[in-house]
Amino acid sequence: MKSAPRGKNTSPVVVGNVSAHGFWLLLGDRELFLPFEKFPWFKDAPIGKLLHVTLPHPGHLYWPDLDVDLAVESIEHPDRYPLVSRGGAAKIRESTAAARRPRKRAAKTRRRT
Repeated sequence: MKSAPRGKNTSPVVVGNVSAHGFWLLLGDRELFLPFEKFPWFKDAPIGKLLHVTLPHPGHLYWPDLDVDLAVESIEHPDRYPLVSRGGAAKIRESTAAARRPRKRAAKTRRRT
């Protein structure tokens, strides 16, 4: 005799097994792993905020407490979606170089008494 299913899954996406390396998402009949190395926004997130994930439309995940949007495709193929833009890296290099340059000091004037 076969048992009837206990009920429906009320959430289309469920976070499971969180470890020091990342966490698993159950999305329909698929399991996806999000390593913190590739998805650093989640590394220091509290578990409660990590668990609060919605599926606003197919193929799109949203963590409202963390303000993180992800396409499911970016989880399946993270190498196609680099984390750092070239423009951002150049700005960081420029600001770091500017911080290392010596600053000009204003000339001091002496007062005669």
